[in-house]
Amino acid sequence: MTFKRSAGVLLHPTSLPSPYGIGDLGPQAQRFLDWLVATGCKLWQVLPLGPTGYGDSPYQSFSAFAGNPYLISPADLLAEGLLTPDDLQAPPNFSAARVDFGALIPWKLELLQRAFSRFQSALNLSTALKTAFDDFCADALRAAWLDDYALFMALKEANGGDAWNHWSEPLRTRKKSALRQAQNELAESVTRYKFYQFIFFRQWNKLRAYAHERGVQIIGDIPIFAAYDSADVWSHPELFFLDKQGNPTVVAGVPPDGFSDTGQLWGNPLYNWKAHKKDGYAWWLARVRSSLQTFDILRFDHCRGFAGYYEIPANHPTAEHGKWVQGPGKDLFRAIAQDLGAGLATKGAGLPIIAEDLGVVTPDVVELLAAFELPGMKVLQFAFSDPANPFLPHNYIPNCVAYTGTHDNNTARGWFESARQHEREFALRYLRTDGSDFAWDLIRAVWASVADLAVAPMQDVLNLGGEARMNFPSSLGGNWEWRMSADDLTDELAGKLRELNWLYER
Repeated sequence: MTFKRSAGVLLHPTSLPSPYGIGDLGPQAQRFLDWLVATGCKLWQVLPLGPTGYGDSPYQSFSAFAGNPYLISPADLLAEGLLTPDDLQAPPNFSAARVDFGALIPWKLELLQRAFSRFQSALNLSTALKTAFDDFCADALRAAWLDDYALFMALKEANGGDAWNHWSEPLRTRKKSALRQAQNELAESVTRYKFYQFIFFRQWNKLRAYAHERGVQIIGDIPIFAAYDSADVWSHPELFFLDKQGNPTVVAGVPPDGFSDTGQLWGNPLYNWKAHKKDGYAWWLARVRSSLQTFDILRFDHCRGFAGYYEIPANHPTAEHGKWVQGPGKDLFRAIAQDLGAGLATKGAGLPIIAEDLGVVTPDVVELLAAFELPGMKVLQFAFSDPANPFLPHNYIPNCVAYTGTHDNNTARGWFESARQHEREFALRYLRTDGSDFAWDLIRAVWASVADLAVAPMQDVLNLGGEARMNFPSSLGGNWEWRMSADDLTDELAGKLRELNWLYER
């Protein structure tokens, strides 16, 4: 797809300010969009929006299709009549700077339960809301995943939160009689989980429409792999490498690299690509179509895994001893292009996809991106080794997306303060700066480059240090917690970014 020269900010909704312990899809999200428009930026990039599970990671979701109920706005529920002022009168004393998931989750779920109970029983709610819920559940594209997801979540709840491989054998293996019995016995819980999805997408669609009215497109992050403890793996075990007991035989990750000496053991079950090909990649086509109902542009995380992926035996404790296996490559993207109507006549130029091509980039990855004209990523923070480094702006091509950093990196200032001496010295020489405003030196260099799209994490726009880092790959605890302050979105900061957008025609 040919992207117009433009710029944007990477900010996950959980990082927005709010009095309710976590950023959400309500008034502060709209305020952020107003500020973004004032900067002249036309893009808002978010991390995956799925319901988070173990470790609170948006990349380990209970569903590849569903939305995260923790992002539902209490203020908007109040406006809909689903909550009362008394419900919101005394929220816990949440931190304004971090998301405390341990304290947040039980409080937020209790609040959502109240909203559902009022939806079920209140006579003063408009019939339009209930009709909208019925229409939401009946939508053909959505029903393909919603029924399985709602039953999966109801069963998890009934089993004390245990992963599905610990459920009773008839439920693990989806015996029809056991599923029918569960549907009957857990009918109210199933409806409740559908209601949460209805509210999430109702609020998200309202926010997305608000963005579109202001000329902002949303880039959504699509993890390549599904989480093992997910409705997707439970309901489609034939699409993954699992043994007879439903346990993964091989799992995903990457070999040792700059992030980790032992590699990254993600633990996701790997796709049985022969099974996907046999049914025309139906699950993937449904996922892409569903994602394009939510986002305008898709960022395929770990896109090199479609060309070739790293396979680790499930019983290995680290990612040190795996092997590379050929992925579906062009065949999958050809199916996506044809399903979306792009076709091969235009070489897939209609695909609204950004390819995360970081890490080991082999010729088959380069060929895949070239065949479908998919823009790859350039991360300036990786660039400061020598003049031939492909992440330096003078080596960019227009068809790419340039970033100061990503959610997996330190912030720009944090990197500069902790970088090796020769990298710091090279960065200062290349950028012709004294380093006193290093984050904005990177932003200026990325914005000035020939890259069609330029993106900076909000932490870099705010010139924050390593304390604002979003994620430490291969580590548990302390991730995905950073939040911005309500006072951060100043007119002065908007003007500073607006000047760069004007200077560099973004």
